Amino acid sequence: MTARPRALPAFATAAAVAVALAGCAAGTPTAAGDAAEGGTIVYAHQQEPACVFGGWIEQAYLSANVLDSLLSLDEDGTAVPWLAEEWSVTDDGLHWTFTLKDGVTFTDGSPLTAEAVAFNFDHWVNDGGNGTALAWLGGYYEQATAIDELTLQVDLSRPYPRLPETLTQGYFGIQSQQALETRSDEENCEAPIGTGAFVVDHWDRGQEIVLTRNDDYASPPANAGHTGPAHVEEVVWKFVADPTTRVAALKSGEVDAIYDVPAVQWASTEQAGFTLEKYVTGGRPQQLTFNTAEGPFTDERVRQAFAYSLDREALVETIGRGVIPYEGNGGVSQSTPGWSQKAADRYSFDLDRAEALLDEAGWTGTTGDGTRTKDGEALEIVLPYGAGSIINADGASILQGVQEQAKQAGFKVDLIPVPQAELFSGAYGSPSERDIYPGYWTAVTSGILYVNWRQSTPESPNYNNDSFTNYPELEAIILEANSTADVDAQNALYAEAQEYIAEHALAIGIYDRLSTLAISPELEGVKQEHSQGGPTFYDARFVD
Repeated sequence: MTARPRALPAFATAAAVAVALAGCAAGTPTAAGDAAEGGTIVYAHQQEPACVFGGWIEQAYLSANVLDSLLSLDEDGTAVPWLAEEWSVTDDGLHWTFTLKDGVTFTDGSPLTAEAVAFNFDHWVNDGGNGTALAWLGGYYEQATAIDELTLQVDLSRPYPRLPETLTQGYFGIQSQQALETRSDEENCEAPIGTGAFVVDHWDRGQEIVLTRNDDYASPPANAGHTGPAHVEEVVWKFVADPTTRVAALKSGEVDAIYDVPAVQWASTEQAGFTLEKYVTGGRPQQLTFNTAEGPFTDERVRQAFAYSLDREALVETIGRGVIPYEGNGGVSQSTPGWSQKAADRYSFDLDRAEALLDEAGWTGTTGDGTRTKDGEALEIVLPYGAGSIINADGASILQGVQEQAKQAGFKVDLIPVPQAELFSGAYGSPSERDIYPGYWTAVTSGILYVNWRQSTPESPNYNNDSFTNYPELEAIILEANSTADVDAQNALYAEAQEYIAEHALAIGIYDRLSTLAISPELEGVKQEHSQGGPTFYDARFVD
């Protein structure tokens, strides 16, 4: 396919350089008619990960287009076949059996076998291959064994009935055992070998990853729109950090689809004729977790006062313009099975109540700027956030609103934007460095509560417990929920855990994390997969 050359759009030169569009114009179909085969999709994403496969959602988005998983999540939240055609579990819930598709090969020519999949499980959990997979399976996974060439058995130490749904997330994409054993870590980082619809052709760091079609692809999930190879020949996955630049590139025709549409530009983009998709990610919402190990938030009354000082719903509605959903629940988002309305409603804006709680907690003095004091110490709160990575531009504006609202009750909130490299290197990772931590964690079940609130011990540290405090009673509720087979009983326990978090003001919700897309009217079939809302291009094709 020959790309159609185009002039750079008229927006700022620096932005144009960031998009780096001069060498690759947006794609066009290669045949006439209502729909066409072939062409290159140019897609603008906002963040560049360190590797294609890994434990961050940005990696899961990429790897889901390159690596197939055992199972896929359907629209109704149930797992459906992908590389595994069938699966079952023993009555005690400890032994899972997966029957693999026959005749599937990795793009390096090696066969998909039960031994290869078992190697992946051990790679994730035992060999440091994926920290997020370990966070989900740690404490449950015992071993994976090839019963025969196409039959895999996964043994657990305790029941985990939602294992199939958990395995639909992109963190569990299956890689070639041959590639993992014989290639360098750098090679497997930049171009992992899977059985997927696309392969990594090359990666220009700081600019783009180019994915080319796997012409031999024959293993789509059961909920795909077609069979056989992808319709398009190529996907140019560009990294464009600035949201205004992404929207401008879409509207000028330089790209065919973009991720993360700013709320302020949602309506105008839709009115311009582009298709808009919005997926509310399940799991932990964008929330604020209080450091209950050190500092002012060791006092539950101060945590509750902070919650009452905020009109979170009005703040989100104003900045989110009806696009971003308000979320009061600090445990899980409203799109997650087992979500508790009671936990979401626990705190509403009540400035008088906030001030009374601070008085009761001994923060009765004030400085000249209205900041509360206690024994000569100012009520100063350190709130670092992942600028441009964990928190996007809309989220940063919402946090600025939190800062202003909390000031009315006497909290001085120091907002600290932390660049991605610093954040992922551990900056502000200790109890002495921060008082509040904002962030999300996508998930398909309320089992995310185990990841975020499992106790941290010297033998088994939990670096995902942002409160820095162990809550054995809370963990016990979550563990019981995780192993309860009856869905209604399981969700009731998850709701109990969320209400514990709310009652003790361990975390409060702000808004639900979104995965949004804007797509050219010349392109159809771009989908958001159902486990995390990432863009998938297997069914995508150009239309006249």
